Amino acid sequence: DTVPVGLIAMRDEPREDAAAGIAALRRLNVATVMLTGDNERTGRAIASALGMDVRAGLLPEDKLRKIAILQADGPVVMVGDGINDAPALAAASVGVAMGGGTDVALEAADAAIMREKVAGVADLVALSRATLANIRQNVGVAVGLKAVFLVTTLTGVTGLWPAILADTGATVLVTLNALRLLRWRGQGGS
Repeated sequence: DTVPVGLIAMRDEPREDAAAGIAALRRLNVATVMLTGDNERTGRAIASALGMDVRAGLLPEDKLRKIAILQADGPVVMVGDGINDAPALAAASVGVAMGGGTDVALEAADAAIMREKVAGVADLVALSRATLANIRQNVGVAVGLKAVFLVTTLTGVTGLWPAILADTGATVLVTLNALRLLRWRGQGGS
């Protein structure tokens, strides 16, 4: 009997928070491109729903080539969760694995987002930027204080003990400034 008795249709859907996560990345001026092994039609449908560019039908080696091309324009963050993503995760400037992904992807990545939220990627970018700003502040404070007290000590304006206390004070200041990052909370609650 060749009469169909049923039909099974399957379709890929973006993650529930994907649109919000991509929008958060856009607000951070991060360009997004989806590199997927899915077929062109599926890839385009998902990318269109999320408002992003797509390169579909890619094998792992194709993803590697695309990462290299994108890196010509600057640093590239690759987010993935599967075995096929592992080479691209390793090749990217920063590889980010979604926590529920494969062990291979987690091993290849530089960071992992454990909550399975796309918004966590934007949080990671924002935290990275805040950390770099904090480091710059700390270096500026430490070098500035050291320079001032080096000059004032050498010229005899201050003695050695005030310079030592200033050096210790600089260490305390930069430590307290760095501790502010512990209170950091992202938009996605990360």
